[in-house]
Amino acid sequence: MGKAANKCIGIIGATGAVGMEMVGALYGLGFAPKAVRLFASARSAGKQIPTPFGELTIEEFSVSAAQECDIVLMAVSGGFATEHAETIAQKSVVIDNSSAFRYRDDIPLVIPEINPQAAVGASLIANPNCTTAIAAVALWPLHQAFGIKRAIISTYQAASGAGSPGMDELETGIRAWSRGDDIQASTFQHPLPFNVIPHIDSFQANGYTREEMKVTWETRKIFGLPELPISCTAVRIPTLRAHAETITIETLSPVTTASARAALENAPGIEVVDDTSANFYPMPLTATGKYDVEVGRIRQNPVFGNHGLDIFVCGDQLLKGAALNAVQIAELLLD
Repeated sequence: MGKAANKCIGIIGATGAVGMEMVGALYGLGFAPKAVRLFASARSAGKQIPTPFGELTIEEFSVSAAQECDIVLMAVSGGFATEHAETIAQKSVVIDNSSAFRYRDDIPLVIPEINPQAAVGASLIANPNCTTAIAAVALWPLHQAFGIKRAIISTYQAASGAGSPGMDELETGIRAWSRGDDIQASTFQHPLPFNVIPHIDSFQANGYTREEMKVTWETRKIFGLPELPISCTAVRIPTLRAHAETITIETLSPVTTASARAALENAPGIEVVDDTSANFYPMPLTATGKYDVEVGRIRQNPVFGNHGLDIFVCGDQLLKGAALNAVQIAELLLD
């Protein structure tokens, strides 16, 4: 018998990129629910779509219908979640992928490899930002082993971080370029093909973007370290899927590349991909579709000496950065 055999699981926003990945992650992690119900707007209602659970019919969303499910996964905007999530959570357990509840003290923000205990007894649980999730999975075993004094993160984020419209705009722009036509930008601030854009989300008063600050705010909350110094620069790059990140840490205890590698190899949710003699390191091409976060380029940092480390990580932000993490939280609730 599969996981959640006596449960009904609902997915709100099921026709979007993250919603569809949630369906796949449920199946991939061995869920066999009593029912999987897919909710979307009236425009999509009635459509039948193939899934690993067979052909399912999209239902028009309503709070009452969602409340008929035991666990509800939300892949919707923050505004929609703000309007409906707490009401649904009066009868169902809600796992919300938006940013609507991440920073509320009374709502747990959960990565199962790090703080699974935070989900216990909660009726509304927030899923972290994709960039945060990928970085935090790699940082946590290093923090447990050596203590993190401070961290500096630079990201290289795929077009799909902006959902299906982002992927469509990148592909359309590349085709336009190949024809010699002008490349149009609407989802992104500038044309993305053959470009990088150091601007994701809105700029804040401190000069950082909200995307960058999410990494700081959320890592502090998940780790239970409200004063942890973290600086992030987030950059959009012309790849379709999987975010990459360069991470530099200063540690409280001495660290070596060998001891860091051992800590990472023994940690859940991580695949160490680090053999430079064979050109073997994390990349979007190899991380795409993978549940684990790839970690490689493990180096002693010369600025911080034996208290410093550099790593390069890459993770599928539609999976560990979104859908997979939400399903793993649901998995916690079944234990």
